[in-house]
Amino acid sequence: MEKKKTNMVAIVTMCFIFAMISFVTNMAAPFGVIWGNKYEWSRMAGNLMNFAAYLFMGIPAGKMLLKIGYKNTTLAALATGFVGIVIQWISSKIGGGSAIYVYLLGAFVCGFCVCMLNTVVNPMLNILGGGGNKGNQYIQIGGTLNSLTGTLTPLLVGALIGTVTANTSMSDVAPLLFIAMGVFAIAFIIISLVKIPEPAKERNATVYEHSAWNFRHFVLGAIAIFFYVGIEIGIPSQVNFYLADASSRGAGILVNGAAIGGAIAAVYWLLMMVGRLCSTFISGKVSTRAQMITVSSVAILLVLIAIFTPKTVTVNMPGYSAADGFSMFQVPLSCLLLVLCGLCTSLMWGAIFNLAVEGLGKYTEAASGIFMTLVVGGGVMPFIQNLIAKSAGYMNSYWLVIAMLCYLLYYALIGCKNVNKDIPVD
Repeated sequence: MEKKKTNMVAIVTMCFIFAMISFVTNMAAPFGVIWGNKYEWSRMAGNLMNFAAYLFMGIPAGKMLLKIGYKNTTLAALATGFVGIVIQWISSKIGGGSAIYVYLLGAFVCGFCVCMLNTVVNPMLNILGGGGNKGNQYIQIGGTLNSLTGTLTPLLVGALIGTVTANTSMSDVAPLLFIAMGVFAIAFIIISLVKIPEPAKERNATVYEHSAWNFRHFVLGAIAIFFYVGIEIGIPSQVNFYLADASSRGAGILVNGAAIGGAIAAVYWLLMMVGRLCSTFISGKVSTRAQMITVSSVAILLVLIAIFTPKTVTVNMPGYSAADGFSMFQVPLSCLLLVLCGLCTSLMWGAIFNLAVEGLGKYTEAASGIFMTLVVGGGVMPFIQNLIAKSAGYMNSYWLVIAMLCYLLYYALIGCKNVNKDIPVD
């Protein structure tokens, strides 16, 4: 009974951490709209710095799990995140060209935080669920809260920004930064008081004869997560930029385009929440692999149709303006199709992680660190997509998304099979 109570507290705690990860990560894109108005090159720079931190922190975070445990790694992450938000706030108080570099430093530090949190929360929920379909179910529960905060963050930032002008600055979203500081402080206190299982310590983890790299399905899964995070971030980011661009290259929305873009990007994250919530109910009955095959195929179809649909074909979607509040705004149909991809991407993170670490046993903690290193794809691939968008157009940039989705479909069909069952994992 005591173990079940401890596990429930741990599950709730991990789900809360999952929500915080999205809150921090999803501030980068709307903040990019602010900085991009002054420095075109900086539009995706904050997002890139946020995810670049994964490249440096992923493997060390996995080692931290083995050495100091899940709880202490979480506390270190929260303290780091608080510092990162403070640095971003400082950028709002500095004048001149140096402010952007201070902001980027803050985004980089926050990247260390979310990398450590991700390294903790994913294996812990998978372990608490006993792996397999149940482990995926627990990850999807955490992912539901992750998507909820992902929905609220761009919506809140969009409401604070309104119409982006030459005078719009980080000081306009300072209240959001103060909220973030408070959340980190409260979370630190809560985590310090709760009991979290420490499976690595219980195994007396030492140096093992093999590594996670010896498992083919894990290596292919790590590549899959590199592409997946690029897809997850790239789809709504370019929709946001497309709608905020009032020129002929963009959607041509002349009034409150940034706010409308933020609201519609929020719908994407809302649909991710809906998809993950649905997955929590079906994951006990429908295999993770079957879910992954389905959503990858549907996403490819949606993006293909969006690319070939002229922007003159429009549809009404919910948006926000300072004058009208929440209203329906006319936007290109392609935006709706891309936003619907949120239902597909919602399942992918948990499914890929679950499939990649299946059967790894004592190598799970180290694998989680490696896995998080590859999350750098969330900075690299959207950055590349943005370069394509600037040269070839917003919709043409989604051909990169198509290519990445095709790899995910391959992983679900073939790459996820464990062909290294001869390696001892106990």
